[in-house]
Amino acid sequence: MIEDFSVPLVPSPKKIVLVIAVLLVAAQAIRPARTNPPTDPSRTLAAVAQVPPDVKAILDRSCRDCHSHDTVWPWYSQVAPFSWVLVSHVNEGREHLALSDWAAYDRPRATKKLQEMCEQVRAGDMPMSSYVLLHRDAALSDADVQALCAWTEQARAALGP
Repeated sequence: MIEDFSVPLVPSPKKIVLVIAVLLVAAQAIRPARTNPPTDPSRTLAAVAQVPPDVKAILDRSCRDCHSHDTVWPWYSQVAPFSWVLVSHVNEGREHLALSDWAAYDRPRATKKLQEMCEQVRAGDMPMSSYVLLHRDAALSDADVQALCAWTEQARAALGP
């Protein structure tokens, strides 16, 4: 009779946990740059356009962290892999809509950004559901959406054709 002394192909749960723990610790060495570039107050949306206080409050509460240079980085933004996702989302958000550098947009581009702002909040695409999950106060009510969209229409009209 031949006995089978082969090693099982499935590692033990202890080994799986150990490998995961080692990978998580090693991942902390990969730190993406969390940035808050300096902001020239004369170039912000609030400086360039007339933003009513209620709309400014909505933008600060629901848009600022990803679409401005005034990101408030939570503690978990220093823990991989969350840090990778957060930094990526903020960088992408700033690329798509730059509230801190609104003056860089010419009239057609500013008009388009205002239109997209309304479209995305109406569709529920912004703020991102993953952001709202962790920042409950960022959720937009119907009144918030109406106020934001009414303002974007006024701001687009003020820019002219």
